[in-house]
Amino acid sequence: MPATALAAGMLWFFRDPEREITQGRVISPADGVVQSIMPWKDGRTRVAIFMSPLNVHVNRAPLAGTVTSVEHIPGGFVPAFNKESENNERVVWHFDTELGDIEMVQIAGAVARRIVPYLPQGTKVEQGERIGLIRFGSRVDIYLPEGVDVAVEVGQTTTAGVTRIDRD
Repeated sequence: MPATALAAGMLWFFRDPEREITQGRVISPADGVVQSIMPWKDGRTRVAIFMSPLNVHVNRAPLAGTVTSVEHIPGGFVPAFNKESENNERVVWHFDTELGDIEMVQIAGAVARRIVPYLPQGTKVEQGERIGLIRFGSRVDIYLPEGVDVAVEVGQTTTAGVTRIDRD
């Protein structure tokens, strides 16, 4: 019985449901809860989405474009909702899009010990396309370019490929 429960739990955790992708300039790359919205000195705005172990952990392209870089950065594994998670293991993505360079960061958490990028540099992606997986809870940050207004609020639930992040 414990093996069956474990197998069922793993199947549920690694689920990857089909989604009807929302039309809009920038859509959520992750299922989760908006943890923070922070302006940066360079004019961009970081939207941080915390993914609990109960969320779908397959991440999606926030815009159509070309993957210009995928960089793995080693680091720690503190809970992704802590400020110290800024030093956690991560994968930094850059996309060349109609809005210019868009940066997205997949951050490992205390339990998540593996980030699995699905696509290499140079790949053309459609908005909402699956790009990678973070195992067992973590965070995804997306940096919106200067002049792009945020449509979500701290505490709001997001759905990858469905929730619109920006406002016209």
